[in-house]
Amino acid sequence: MGTLDYYATMARMAPGALAKSAVRRVQKVARQALYRRREQVDEAQLLESFGATRAEELVTLALEHRTSRAWCELSQRESVRAAIQKLPGAKARTLERAAKALRQEWDVFGTQVAFGEGTPVDWSLEPVSGRHYPVDPVERMPLHVTGMDPKYPWVMARLDSALALAQGAWVADTGAERSRFATAFVAQTLDFLQANPVGMGVHWTCPMEIALRAANIAQALVMFADAPEVRRPEFLVPVLGALAEHCAWVEAHQEDTSAVPNNHLVSNYVGLAVVGLLFPELPGAPRQVALAANGLRAQMEAQVHPEGTSFEGSIPYHRLSVELFTLAYLVARGAGVSLGPAYESRLRLMFVAARAWSSESGLAPQIGDNDSGRVFPFQDREDGDHSYLAGLGAALFNDAGLGGGVFPDEAAWLLGDAGLVRFNALPVAPAPASVSFSEGGFHILRGEGVVLTVSAGKQGQRGVGGHSHNDKLSFELHLAGRPVIVDSGTGSYTRDPALRNAMRSTAAHNTLQVDGAEQAPLDPARLFALPEDARARVVAFQPGAKHDRLVVRHDGYRHLPAPVGIERTFFLDRHVRALAVGDRLVGTGRHEVVGRLHLPDAQARWCQPAAEVVARAGRVQEGPEAFDARALEIGPADAPAGWVLFGQGLETLLVPSRYSPAYGRVVPAVSVELRRQLTPPAWLGWVFVFR
Repeated sequence: MGTLDYYATMARMAPGALAKSAVRRVQKVARQALYRRREQVDEAQLLESFGATRAEELVTLALEHRTSRAWCELSQRESVRAAIQKLPGAKARTLERAAKALRQEWDVFGTQVAFGEGTPVDWSLEPVSGRHYPVDPVERMPLHVTGMDPKYPWVMARLDSALALAQGAWVADTGAERSRFATAFVAQTLDFLQANPVGMGVHWTCPMEIALRAANIAQALVMFADAPEVRRPEFLVPVLGALAEHCAWVEAHQEDTSAVPNNHLVSNYVGLAVVGLLFPELPGAPRQVALAANGLRAQMEAQVHPEGTSFEGSIPYHRLSVELFTLAYLVARGAGVSLGPAYESRLRLMFVAARAWSSESGLAPQIGDNDSGRVFPFQDREDGDHSYLAGLGAALFNDAGLGGGVFPDEAAWLLGDAGLVRFNALPVAPAPASVSFSEGGFHILRGEGVVLTVSAGKQGQRGVGGHSHNDKLSFELHLAGRPVIVDSGTGSYTRDPALRNAMRSTAAHNTLQVDGAEQAPLDPARLFALPEDARARVVAFQPGAKHDRLVVRHDGYRHLPAPVGIERTFFLDRHVRALAVGDRLVGTGRHEVVGRLHLPDAQARWCQPAAEVVARAGRVQEGPEAFDARALEIGPADAPAGWVLFGQGLETLLVPSRYSPAYGRVVPAVSVELRRQLTPPAWLGWVFVFR
């Protein structure tokens, strides 16, 4: 897709967005011109903004005269400690994370990086390639270099480690431990600031990262407010100045110039809000807080559908968005700033949506991009673990519809003992039911340990598709809390453009591919755009007491010389414990059709199905009339998850594949290919009989 075609598509998908983007670009140029003419915040400016005459007075004015009641304030420490003490293993988990931060160890997308306690960190290191990003002015930074990925050093420089150290200090039993954590916080923060001057190097290239780093430093600083190691002008002056510089940079470089702004802009506002509300005396803070509050209200409406799903077109990015909007909400509430009832209402529904597609074990399907992004570094979790969101939402909103389950560490830190009391008083909510999120494009059929999530809707980001895949009519199937048939994942972004496009291609998903074509064109030059060509939509959603039926359709192959339309039917029979999937093709010409079922591992084998399995498959509505003689057994040989029986006339193969369970990780797996040459109208299908 050429540049002209791309912008023509954007104009069609998001009417008016390009004109607004052009206006925002002009405004950004003006903001940056003003920024370049300003002087960096120095000690004199800090003293004036805080009403101090000497640097020593900043200790009292910035760290003692605190009016906020945000979660990180010392006034909340005892409540948080009480909640942590009541959660089995929570204190040990906190101290383990703090110990890693003390040793300056990071798990960077599966790559282990360690520098040791008290030693300088190699902040510009790209740990997979072993190469370094230069500490050059950002205007000259070669950010997207094949074989390197800036997200790796960004993990370290976001300074989640600062919060881990502060958490360790809050739960530590001795003064010596607390002092050690505080000393490490001071050393690591100053080390970063000295190694990464403002506007220089990879860590000043992404305002999202700058904003979230500032938020983490600010929250950790407040948590350490009574630590002698922190209450020193030689530390406090440069750190407060750095917070002001971070916010000034973010304000001048807001990520609002794309056709459709996304989670990056929300992150900009979150950083400005957190820093400005915790330290309102900083230069520019009142203006930045007002900008952030208005921006957050507007982006909640723009980026979260009324049903509660994120507009990103990605379930992993929904988790990131929930955390972003929640952090802003909690810090604003603690500072006495209301983001409004509409914001609060839609935020609550985001938690409801996350519960709807999570399995009994809390795992969510991996549909759309997954860059492993999080904002709450309170407990180490697997990428697909969304289990904590229901408990956090229940306690935050006193919502009985989210009650039951486990009160998570995240809720203990953010809501303290009062949150635990509210959570324990709630009744256990009924199990989630099948639901169709028409705006988000996610449709869930579930029950009896089965969670089937189907992708059928518009591309995310109002048609831009920045984090969408060619996954229309594809699905992810979880049984007994674990993924059995999966989305292939994301793998990488800019390090390996070929892998990026392969993992978001039609062939990487559990859907039909016709004549080797893509549902929507993948432009090698635009790794974060996927135009709206498939027009996927729901034809029928019919949940019932014993079975659910979902019919979905897309037009991604209408552009072929001999056009084809595809309609897929899912029929989940909870009584028989089986899933039937059938594809109906309409159109003209002769076509080579390939369907795929991607597995998370290589645990699958061909077998002769037992008579009882065949009989159950035959009782499921919407399935084939006759089955092939062999079936595919999926899962461990001694405890299979079930058997897939294919309709007659399909060529079936078990082929090597790959699966990315998290960003930066790709593991060997297998997939099933079902092939057939046909002339529409035609139908093909299969049945998965659960163990």
